[in-house]
Amino acid sequence: MLKFSILFVVLLLGLFTIEILQPVQDHVILPFTSALASISVFIIELFDSGVESAGKVIRDLETGFAVSIEPGCNGVEALIILFAAIFAFPAPLKHKLIGFAIGFVAIQSLNLVRIISLFYMGQWNMTWFNWFHLYLWQALIILDALVVWLIWLRMLPPRSGGGPATPSTAALSQG
Repeated sequence: MLKFSILFVVLLLGLFTIEILQPVQDHVILPFTSALASISVFIIELFDSGVESAGKVIRDLETGFAVSIEPGCNGVEALIILFAAIFAFPAPLKHKLIGFAIGFVAIQSLNLVRIISLFYMGQWNMTWFNWFHLYLWQALIILDALVVWLIWLRMLPPRSGGGPATPSTAALSQG
């Protein structure tokens, strides 16, 4: 448990440090965030054609209302936490990669729901927009990362101890 905790903290500190570097922001985070805006607009346009994205901004062409997907709203922080938790835990690399890939999809899918819902909520009521944006959705995205990690832990194959069987496993094997 100590090894996991230390590695988890080291990964978090390292990844959060890398994330805030300007070249990483310019060449990874901003393009990723712009892609999220474009995907959000693609989904919105399935139901509502009066929307456009420009970089990280989503705008309603009729009302002019716009939201900008800022740092902390792109799900990257939740991905970093999930990555650190999965890769700090002792498990086969294959399981880590599969778990993170599934977690990436889960977190970003929920984040797209978040972005689109906030886009419409901001046009409806700014008080509710601010409350959902600052409190509810922030917690749900992090909770999503935690739930994915817990499910991933449950799906891992049992570790082979290699030692003598415990009385309960010996009874099961004689069964």
